Amino acid sequence: MRVLRISHSAVVDAWRGREAELRRRGDHVRVLTAAVWDEGGRDVRPAPGPDEELETARTLGRHPALFLYDPRALWRVLGERWDVLDIHEEPVALATAEILGIRAARRLVDAARGRRTRPAPYLLYSAQNLLKRYPWPFRALEAAALRGAAAVVTCNHDAARIVRYKGARGLVERIPLGLDTTAFSPGDDRPRRGGPRTPGRVRVGYAGRLTAQKGVDVLLAAVARDESLDLVVAGAGPQEARLRESAAPLGDRVTFLGPLDTGDLPAFYRGLDVLVVPSVETPGLAEQFGRVAVEAMACGTPVVATRVGSVPDVVAGAGVLVAPGDPDALLDGVRQATRPETARALRLAGLDRARECSWPQVAGRYRDVYARVSGTISGTISGTTGDEGGATVRAPSRRAAPRVEVVVVAYGSPELLHAALEPLAGTFPLTVVDNSSDPRHRALTEAVGGAYHDPGRNLGFAAAVNLALAHRQDPGADVFLLNPDAVVGPDTVVALHDALHADPGLASVGPAQVDGAGRPGRVVWPFPSPARAWLEAVGLGRLRLPRERTFVIGSALLIRASALRSVGGLDERFFLYAEETDWAYRADRRGWRHAVVPATQVVHAGAGTSTDTSVRELHFHASQERYLRKHFGAAGWAAARAGLVAGAVVRSAALRGPRRETALRRLRAYLAGPALLEDRGVAAP
Repeated sequence: MRVLRISHSAVVDAWRGREAELRRRGDHVRVLTAAVWDEGGRDVRPAPGPDEELETARTLGRHPALFLYDPRALWRVLGERWDVLDIHEEPVALATAEILGIRAARRLVDAARGRRTRPAPYLLYSAQNLLKRYPWPFRALEAAALRGAAAVVTCNHDAARIVRYKGARGLVERIPLGLDTTAFSPGDDRPRRGGPRTPGRVRVGYAGRLTAQKGVDVLLAAVARDESLDLVVAGAGPQEARLRESAAPLGDRVTFLGPLDTGDLPAFYRGLDVLVVPSVETPGLAEQFGRVAVEAMACGTPVVATRVGSVPDVVAGAGVLVAPGDPDALLDGVRQATRPETARALRLAGLDRARECSWPQVAGRYRDVYARVSGTISGTISGTTGDEGGATVRAPSRRAAPRVEVVVVAYGSPELLHAALEPLAGTFPLTVVDNSSDPRHRALTEAVGGAYHDPGRNLGFAAAVNLALAHRQDPGADVFLLNPDAVVGPDTVVALHDALHADPGLASVGPAQVDGAGRPGRVVWPFPSPARAWLEAVGLGRLRLPRERTFVIGSALLIRASALRSVGGLDERFFLYAEETDWAYRADRRGWRHAVVPATQVVHAGAGTSTDTSVRELHFHASQERYLRKHFGAAGWAAARAGLVAGAVVRSAALRGPRRETALRRLRAYLAGPALLEDRGVAAP
């Protein structure tokens, strides 16, 4: 494969490991980069290796979005035949418009000379994780670049969501920034940077630009509150003089090393007990990745970072995350990360995270994208654990897929998650929120190109869905809620989408369902109410009341984007069950309706991620209580509770065996109050 990669950031030698790995695999890769560029506060010039095809071009301008390459260099390299043109510049950048303009002009000249050739498909790159509306003509240039891109590679989830929202029509793939894990490693064969250690003190480190956004002043305040901490700062920037002045009262407890060469960073990280990324929230700016965090993890150093921008994408599950701008929170995070048992766990998790960013892994994922957009492969690609780090994808159908984002809340059972995601991979954006923090779930999600979120604890279903909605990959798309124990094909999702948009009054639609043995399940239910509770108690549960409305269960539910904007997210007071009932009822009161599409079908195992029947029952009954209290008040709940207790008494007297035990558990739960039992964490007897 012949690849031309244009990137001003490739001026840093250590950041061209992706190209070196691709050449090792037999691909022809040429890089065009800036002759000189400001990185980390100083001018950097590339030094190509002996087998490296590297060209440099003079640049006009110093801002990443407001510079231009020497057009003569672009004209020359774009005149050659390439399978893929990888433009590693933001879609809104002037350089991107310049490259695409010269590409179009070159094509016209070639056509005039009788050389009609198919131009190479192009990729764009974006790290912009804030939704910004640019003035004309930048807005128009950005939109045109995104429309024509065969793929857009992003380094964080929010950037992927934003480029889809702004009109990207091709593949959108999140691939982390890479690093050399042979250089950044836990080995201690090199001298450690930072000067002699003071016995009994914890060495805290920071690496990066010294700007207000980086929050180093907050880190200084945290270190000042604990005399057992020393701080070593590597970097330069406009805040350096002020920071040195603030650190003066701490004496030798704070050391400023100035900017370090890339080759000196591993020794710096190895000499730390913990690296801190103390970034703060700044209007118009947000951390886009957090490369230093990955580098430190690769060296076996625990990381503490603030929840700012896209840093949690890198650190969550492998480091300690704290609130930004809070010295006490930073201090607590440092103390937590340096406890021996926690530090050992963070080192192991950090090494796993760093391996995901190794050049072989990153290059393999880029190679997969190149092959997909250039047409050199088709159909299904398997390689979730192979050397190239490929993902399972499917060739696109002839009809373009509708704008639907699939959201799955995972909890245990990786095999079920794989079965749910695999049929939809490559067709729709996939977002997984992992309430069980299982590294196997992360691997499965990223293998199929999905966005993975680990909240670090079990949020419950409603809060997990809201987390996914807050990090939408395509904010304007409909949302397909899919349980991990349900399997559905892309054609079914398309049919649901068509049915949903055929009736403007529908807020949600769901498919018919069968279990693993092919037995049909009930998917349409009337909304719970005190009257409904009494009908159930006397055995008339299938009787429909006058003007009674219904909803579709949420195990496989397609929700219209405009209905989500109208109604809002799920109510997080529902931990499990009834959250979709509550949402559907709120939508119903705003005039929306819900329907099943009988021509579609999903296989739903049911309770596939939980084996404790009594706990599931308790969550169900507690959610029913919360729903009834919310919509019918205390009096309505009391009336419904009386009916539920009466029904349980009758069933426990009339039934035998396991069904009688179920009725008795229900009776005891409603007598004690199921929501109270759930709050206390008490399983149903």
